[in-house]
Amino acid sequence: MDPRLERSIASFGDAFIEAMIVPSWSGLGYAARRRLEGWDNQVPVPMDGKVVVLTGFTSGIGLAAATRFGELGATLHLVGRDPSRTSATAELLDRRGFDVRTSIADMGDLDAVRSIAAEIAGAHQHLDALIHNAGALSSEYVVSPQGFEMTVASQVLGPFLLTSLLRPLLEAGESNGRVIAVASGGMYPEKLDVEKLVASRDSYNGVRAYARAKRAQVELNVEWARRSGSGVIFQGMHPGWVDTPGVVKSLPRFHAITKPVLRSAEAGADTIVWLADVNEKELGANGGFWLDRHRRSITKVPGTGASQSERDRLWQWCEDNSGSGRQP
Repeated sequence: MDPRLERSIASFGDAFIEAMIVPSWSGLGYAARRRLEGWDNQVPVPMDGKVVVLTGFTSGIGLAAATRFGELGATLHLVGRDPSRTSATAELLDRRGFDVRTSIADMGDLDAVRSIAAEIAGAHQHLDALIHNAGALSSEYVVSPQGFEMTVASQVLGPFLLTSLLRPLLEAGESNGRVIAVASGGMYPEKLDVEKLVASRDSYNGVRAYARAKRAQVELNVEWARRSGSGVIFQGMHPGWVDTPGVVKSLPRFHAITKPVLRSAEAGADTIVWLADVNEKELGANGGFWLDRHRRSITKVPGTGASQSERDRLWQWCEDNSGSGRQP
């Protein structure tokens, strides 16, 4: 078949699948795109000499991504919050012959984030990819050591601070470093509203707090890209509906209903690894948002688009409350 016809068929198939949320985000969508676009026939670029920092790696999507990065030859600097789980998982990866270093931090503790940033800077002369994967949906209201609700602390403030602190390393390599934010399709119904981002104990709803934090992640990805010029590459993605321990714990009813069509962790991690490894020209403009190796809109629900003034407010809020003190 003519390659151009194959690409046209694959593009039409992707658009058709994406128009229907359930098939697109399920394992069915991933399997269809993988076959239509011949991903198994594409040879990945070796990542020998590349340094990847990945948060949230001890299970699920993070572990699948760490494993694939290791198979491609990358040096891994992995961040976990539980010392025993971090050590045990890193040992498993080390047994496979991967080059693994670890740091311990809850991403919601800004002092711990500063500490691991110093560790990472002391261990590496440059970074090729920083992947913000840590983050859970919690039904309980928890306050961070600095006094912020933990969902927004760990998924907005912590990643913002770590990106700010590691940016010199991301700019130090031979090619542009990449920052990848792992968001969630659950952010689509929420509109960015800085005033509502931090919930009070009385108003807290775990699902909504998670969705609002993920919306903030996605909008910050756009803003980082706007402010970065031609330097660091910022991309966001959502992995679709993935069968992970986190989903089992936080959304048991959803998991029970959708389990037959959920994606594997490896499928959920595929676009993360692809974004870190693919030729820069394939990514197009900075600040993209992706599912299954395709750029997607960040607004699917009318009225959820963010204004530039609200993104500016979010940026200022993050600077003020993370103490990053550094304009890009």
